[in-house]
Amino acid sequence: MRGANAVLGAAGLAAFLALGEVVPRLGLVKDDYFPPTSRIADALGGELTDSAFWSALGDTLTGWALGLAIAACAGIVIGVILSVVPYLREATASTIEFLRPIPSVALIPLAVLLYGTELRSVLLLVVYASFWQVLIQTLYGVQDVDPVADETARSYGLGTWARIRHVLWPTALPYVMTGVRLAAAVALILAVTAELVIGAPGLGARIAVAQTSQAVPDMYALVVVTGLLGLLINVGARSVERRALAWHQSVRGEVAV
Repeated sequence: MRGANAVLGAAGLAAFLALGEVVPRLGLVKDDYFPPTSRIADALGGELTDSAFWSALGDTLTGWALGLAIAACAGIVIGVILSVVPYLREATASTIEFLRPIPSVALIPLAVLLYGTELRSVLLLVVYASFWQVLIQTLYGVQDVDPVADETARSYGLGTWARIRHVLWPTALPYVMTGVRLAAAVALILAVTAELVIGAPGLGARIAVAQTSQAVPDMYALVVVTGLLGLLINVGARSVERRALAWHQSVRGEVAV
């Protein structure tokens, strides 16, 4: 089943690339604004031989990885604390619901004022956007703990940390992994967006330079790179999720299929 899905995905991608080649050559769109796939591929080849491209890629991955790590750690720790400390979840519910819907891009002026175009501006936006993905999933996971299992652990004299380790964490882990996977995609989006808007070093800033200099094929080539990067991050996150949850019923059923 998985092999068939891979073949279908590759066929769909090939059809999309062929469409991108044909549409501008037929004059349906101006190739000045949407160059054929072959020209974009040539520009991509040129980017891969440019050391500045690899430096920009490293900057983007640095902001993504650091921001995701901070958001994941903070989201998990705070989510568990809010769930196990009595009344703390209710006391913070309204604050969470107020802050969570605020778009991270709305914080761009604040990030620029605080840190300019430094890496810390990117981290501020990435962490803020990714944190909520992990926190909310952690809260849902802790709420899904079987109260009978929790009471049984209490009756056997397990302390707070022992209950977290043996009862709460195994139940919440599937939710946490889902939150981290979602946060990984969001972190990349915000990292590139911050670089594009703020001008922080990275692929986003390189896209902006290509746009302003009318290097349209190079601009599309860089956009393709960000798309491939997102694909690789998603595949990697799913792989880590399957390994971490190899004992879970959902993953065992997926492997069996």
